Amino acid sequence: MAIQPSVHLGEHAPVTARDLLLKKINEESNLPTLGVSITKVVEITSSSEDPVAKLAHFVLADVALTQKILRLSNTIHYRTSAGAPVTTISRAIFLLGFNSIKTSAMAMLLVDCFKDKSHANSVRRELVQALCASIVGREMAQRGRFQDGEEAAVAALFKNVGKILVASFDHPLYTRIQAMLQTGQTTAQDASSMLLGCSYERFGEMALQEWKIPDTIIQSLIPLPGGELKKVNTRAEWLRQVASFSDALASMIMSAGTGTGSLSEKAKPLLLKYGKALDFDQAILDEMLVKVETETKQLAKSMDIAMGDIHIGEGDANTTNGVPNELLLKNYEASEIQNDERHASGKPKHARDLLLAGVQDVTQMLASDSFKLNDLILLVLETLYSSMGFRFATVCLRDLQTVRYVARLAIGENYQERQRGFAFSGKQDQHLFHLAMSNNVDLMISDASVPKIQNLLPDWHKQLLPDARSFIILPLVIQKKSLGLFYADRAANAEEGVPPDETALIKTLKSQLLAAMMRG
Repeated sequence: MAIQPSVHLGEHAPVTARDLLLKKINEESNLPTLGVSITKVVEITSSSEDPVAKLAHFVLADVALTQKILRLSNTIHYRTSAGAPVTTISRAIFLLGFNSIKTSAMAMLLVDCFKDKSHANSVRRELVQALCASIVGREMAQRGRFQDGEEAAVAALFKNVGKILVASFDHPLYTRIQAMLQTGQTTAQDASSMLLGCSYERFGEMALQEWKIPDTIIQSLIPLPGGELKKVNTRAEWLRQVASFSDALASMIMSAGTGTGSLSEKAKPLLLKYGKALDFDQAILDEMLVKVETETKQLAKSMDIAMGDIHIGEGDANTTNGVPNELLLKNYEASEIQNDERHASGKPKHARDLLLAGVQDVTQMLASDSFKLNDLILLVLETLYSSMGFRFATVCLRDLQTVRYVARLAIGENYQERQRGFAFSGKQDQHLFHLAMSNNVDLMISDASVPKIQNLLPDWHKQLLPDARSFIILPLVIQKKSLGLFYADRAANAEEGVPPDETALIKTLKSQLLAAMMRG
């Protein structure tokens, strides 16, 4: 039976399967949002502002994304030797690395848009291949010749987006293309061109253009010529090579359970084609295969992608990287670090455990030679925010030029607007914030509506945060000099209060930060 890749609508020009599918995809409400989110994360990388803080803000703004990143950070593959669970995004960024979290966040955004589609097994397989490719891309970026090559992981992630879209939105078409491939008489490019009206790569390019994805990523999807590749001089060409290699290696890993021969043997054609161009040999490739295979499984698990019939590799199920599983650290599940039991105020009932984990995180960061003071401040701020269930938290520091206290970092609900408004004069007065700093006392207010507290609150605070019902103020004072303060609040009374063990841990967090500020 003849294949009909296009239909005719009256006397108009023929409408291809590609056109119909693009129209259907563009009507999907989630996908433009995906494009905005991906572009935002790419912009964070090149931001002149603190990228770690901006990435942490982006992740924290999405509860589901926050939980997935924390779950990933607490898998065996990433856990530290101390074994303490990771409870904050800023600690996860410090532990896994900025680029790892950035790529994982984008992969999770992609998966969330597609994982619940019908024909789940096909979609799931293509998504896992995209995740696998992104991990290869990140590895290649770390080894690459271009210092600003972190987009390689993003390019690799989207190299397979055309197949994901077809599998998600036109599964019968996807099935027909796969059937043609299984005959062994045609290539993926020829099969998709015949039935879809263009190659998978071209279809992916068109979709990414609709979503306003940065052009550097779109250009990386363009197919490469056959045969052995040579080294290139431009970053754009290098991105194309990395994206193509990453997708090809991911496809090979995904099909490792079929046929005969080791994965190392099956990957030799890729070594011949890409080895010289991308500076890797057989030993580097074999090392990468083990790491990528393990990490892909962990990443898929953290995103709740049920592997089902998808088998990655042929390793021993009772070992991880050759180490018996019973000797490895416990793999903490998300429920252990994201317990949903809370007081009526929103404060977690296991606040003490979360605060203790934060103290351990700060201790480990202080022991590192590479930590930055801003990252440490963000870690303490996020620990307070998440452990105590606050809706808004900020650190306010003295500006020597304007002689004012100005919010430098903030997280939580409407944090940008509230950060801009959270500023007050450095001139001493009888308002609560100056009283806390001048007396160097930590204030933990469970009911801000009582007249005594209301009388001490400045007008700017009442206007900016009129519904604040419980809050804390932690002054930062060194040798009787007020540097600023931490502030965090909720929109509900905190009748449960702050018991002595939690108070002690909060004071420890503050002391750790003050010690670091004195050193720096």
